[in-house]
Amino acid sequence: MTILKKIILWICIVGVLVGAGAFFFHFYFVFGEGTKAGELNFVVRKGVIFKTYEGRLIQTGLTSKGAVTSPGSGLQSNEFNFSIDNKEVAELLMRKSGCFVQLHYREFRGKLPWRGHNKFVVDNIEYIKDIYQDDNVIECSSAVPAPTDAPATQEQPASEQQQISL
Repeated sequence: MTILKKIILWICIVGVLVGAGAFFFHFYFVFGEGTKAGELNFVVRKGVIFKTYEGRLIQTGLTSKGAVTSPGSGLQSNEFNFSIDNKEVAELLMRKSGCFVQLHYREFRGKLPWRGHNKFVVDNIEYIKDIYQDDNVIECSSAVPAPTDAPATQEQPASEQQQISL
């Protein structure tokens, strides 16, 4: 083998390794993770070739610029669109639409068709809280395992919060 062929071979090998590393970093490296809480709008299973679970969480809050002084500002809703890669988590969330939930998610730099339509992938349910409307309790936490170490909040007793570890 000549020197030129060896150099071209090594350049190709290094190129393939760098390309594989970049692919892994872009699609499989967990860029960030955290929790989001809000009212669960919906969870659906959709897709043409790859059927994935997709959902939306509605978070309410105030606008960041001039929320009190500017006309036309004030309350807004922030939508958190996510994919779910765990079938058990997805099926439980499908039955809890409209409930207040806190979800743990991982953020990836890129989307893969078999992982979902979003860069945010929910992998765990932190808790599901019952909703109080007009002095009536809408039980969202029924058929959910009892909490193991869920922290109590001031607005609800700890018995009304549920932790799920799937």
